[in-house]
Amino acid sequence: MAFAAVERRGSGAIKWDEMAPRFGRDDLTALWVADMDVAVPEEVHRALTHRAAHPVYGYTRYDEAFFDAIIWWYRTRFGWSIDREWIVPDHGVVLSINTAIAALTRSGEGVLIQTPIYPPFMEAVHRNERTLLENRLIHDGERYRIDWDDFEAKAAEASLFLLCSPHNPTTRAWDQDELERMAQICQQHNVVIVADEIHSDIVYDRPHLPIGMLETARKHTLTLHAPSKTFNIAGLNTSFAIIPDPQIRSAYRRIYDRLGLPHGNPFGIEALKAAYTPEGEAWLDALKVHLQNNISLVRQFLAERIPRIVPVPTEATFLIWLDCRQLQLTEEQLQRLFIEEARLALNPGTHFGPAGSGYMRLNIGTTPKVLRAALEQLARATERAGV
Repeated sequence: MAFAAVERRGSGAIKWDEMAPRFGRDDLTALWVADMDVAVPEEVHRALTHRAAHPVYGYTRYDEAFFDAIIWWYRTRFGWSIDREWIVPDHGVVLSINTAIAALTRSGEGVLIQTPIYPPFMEAVHRNERTLLENRLIHDGERYRIDWDDFEAKAAEASLFLLCSPHNPTTRAWDQDELERMAQICQQHNVVIVADEIHSDIVYDRPHLPIGMLETARKHTLTLHAPSKTFNIAGLNTSFAIIPDPQIRSAYRRIYDRLGLPHGNPFGIEALKAAYTPEGEAWLDALKVHLQNNISLVRQFLAERIPRIVPVPTEATFLIWLDCRQLQLTEEQLQRLFIEEARLALNPGTHFGPAGSGYMRLNIGTTPKVLRAALEQLARATERAGV
């Protein structure tokens, strides 16, 4: 299956049409925001076209087919049999994170995160006036690992743990031993786990393990997911939480209901139902091959042409976390190299907190042709800069 690049300029796409206010110019190759420049599966496009043919787009319920599709997807992809009553539909994983913090913690209580981290994690803690507890991940020169002594010390101060699994931006796909240990520590300290697993469909080498499947985690875990990253439909604002424990689910729903968002996006509902099918599964398997080829392209190019930029092994997602520290540039110089010299728009590592200093996040959800051209621009820029 071929994945051709789609021209998105002029479509209102944040990734392309907000480059000027974000980066100061609009003539860059956009390799930042975590959505892809490939078309959605044909089944999804067909379902949306069919729904659009109906001339009324009013208040829309989450029908039984919506819940059945999620249950089927989890049983098929992850081997987890979830109950219909556990599922709470929502309008985005970030919204669910904020809902969970508001529902399950009080002002000033501690919320544990692992940095560098997806920025809305930090923003959610601050906006809800909770205390941010940072467990900084350790880059051992190859991959990221958890500082367990620090994790346990911070868990003792926390009421809630925001887990990113797989982890954005480091792309770690946590193994079962790591998940078990995190779950046990949280259980010991009575810490609720809110697991953002939005990238869980794109894990390489082995299946993703939802932490909520673990016996030690099930009763105190909320799993947040959406088809948005996987099938390139983030703009349809459709997600869901899986909450097995009835008390936690009730507390979550109280805040959810208070927000006044009981109805769904008609297009998001139809897209999810079309994506979570055997046809969507086949498309995803082909996409993962495409992305793995892009990862190999980037790794080989950097090793041969820019060896001082070292890609952290990509275990999941369509992102690559670039270690640029060997260039020995200040943050300002690093941004100038990518933006002004190479004409590339990437997410700076500092966007993910101080632990991301010296890194850049590269989105490889495009075509090999676009990636090669971007890498050539970067190679020439580093040559001119003498770094």
